Amino acid sequence: MTFDVDALRSSFPSLESGWAHFDGPGGTQTPWQVGEAIARTLTGPLSNRGTVSLSERNAEDSIAAFRAAYADLLGMLAPGIVYGRSATQLTYDFSRHLAKRWGPGDEVVVTRLDHDSNVSPWVQAAAAVGAEVRWIDFDPKTSELDPDSLELAITDRTRLVAVTAASNLIGTKPPVRRIADMAHEVGAFVYVDGVHYTAHQFVDVSALGADFFVCSPYKFLGPHCAVLAAAPQLLETITPDKLEPSTNDVPERFEFGTLPYEIMAGATAAVDFLADIAPGDALERRDRLRASFEAVDAHELRLRRIIESGLEDLGPQVELHSRANDRTPTLLVTFPGRRAEEAYRFLAERRVQAPAGWFYAHQAQLRLGLDDTHALRIGLAPYNNEDDVTRLLDGLRDFLAHRS
Repeated sequence: MTFDVDALRSSFPSLESGWAHFDGPGGTQTPWQVGEAIARTLTGPLSNRGTVSLSERNAEDSIAAFRAAYADLLGMLAPGIVYGRSATQLTYDFSRHLAKRWGPGDEVVVTRLDHDSNVSPWVQAAAAVGAEVRWIDFDPKTSELDPDSLELAITDRTRLVAVTAASNLIGTKPPVRRIADMAHEVGAFVYVDGVHYTAHQFVDVSALGADFFVCSPYKFLGPHCAVLAAAPQLLETITPDKLEPSTNDVPERFEFGTLPYEIMAGATAAVDFLADIAPGDALERRDRLRASFEAVDAHELRLRRIIESGLEDLGPQVELHSRANDRTPTLLVTFPGRRAEEAYRFLAERRVQAPAGWFYAHQAQLRLGLDDTHALRIGLAPYNNEDDVTRLLDGLRDFLAHRS
């Protein structure tokens, strides 16, 4: 299954600027359909949710549509879809909810591959109740999780394992299902950061073995917000601190304050846009999403291989740190003897956006031995094309030939 990338690009007003964007892991560009859905909902009629007036029903409808869309995207039930401002906020919230059950002698497992939003909340929650933290390491030479540290990390005292489905820094997709099976054998929960993964992979939360799964629509063409998915029956067992008059219904008990109906409408529009990327005869939105993600995956993989070949041609002046066999189209590179920040600025002068930094993957950055040295991250998105890739590689070639 393929799709017409030129037709897809026509839905992105920002691409008319002439910039080639390789910053998708930090946040993708947004199609006009998403912006239009936000504007249409925000300009109403709109008021606080209810069932009497048109404006109240519009608010209710935006929430229902949001939950249905993300249930389809993630393969879950709508009552298990929780809205959040960001994945970091949701993870902090749920770390506090779940830590109420922990105490001295309990253990929490985190990895050195994760974005810090799936590390620090758990480390801090464990410290607050006297629980211990155990680490799963990864090998910087292969970018793969260390199987020995995985075997040692999960014990009969483990209460939760927090793991990414794909590294936002180097793209590695660890064996989440295997980790989940090990955790469930000892009665532990599995909290999966799917923020980077969901942008590139058709998601089946149950197949991954995740008890909790978070993602962020702005990483896959939507507005800035986040989603947590879990089985409604599991959410029923968790009691958050909340305002006394607020509902105790699931999932609303986890959503504090008035919801941003317009942002939820935009996030729904992003799912619908994704479902329509690949032409086909499927009627169900989830089936259309599957076809679209298969087409996008093939497109991004082809471009990734062109970039990797081009980087290899540049020789030892470029070091590629994304090496796992199973990974997303995200490449982390450094330039021995030169700062990645210089490459970032050099490319930006040519209207190519490929940022340098450490991208909140603090433990991974240290494990790679980069310390405070910035690296250049090249991340593909569905709207990238071969011309973008040519401009990127030409820019890097010119950068390496240029001495400031």
